[in-house]
Amino acid sequence: MARREKATSITDAAMSLDEERRYRTIRYVVMMSIRAVLVIVLGILVMNEAPLLWLWLALGVAGMALLPWLAVLLANDRLVRKPGMFTKHQRQAKTLEAPEHRMIDSE
Repeated sequence: MARREKATSITDAAMSLDEERRYRTIRYVVMMSIRAVLVIVLGILVMNEAPLLWLWLALGVAGMALLPWLAVLLANDRLVRKPGMFTKHQRQAKTLEAPEHRMIDSE
């Protein structure tokens, strides 16, 4: 009799590729929206000649340079799996342990 694989619970199932892409797209759009808001805030600070304007501009320019880089990295990265979930390779290694075999003697 063949050994059956353990059934996967629906709560353990990975997110579908479409759902994962949608999540990553939303995360990218949110980060780029933050960048757009940062540009508007810096424009308002320049028009109002805010105190410590040089510091705000330096922080704003650094943020506008880092946000697109981070947004692209995070949009192209896979989502983190839940702790305790095995990858395909780990599952195979786990099943490669010596299974019990019945021995049939021909004599």
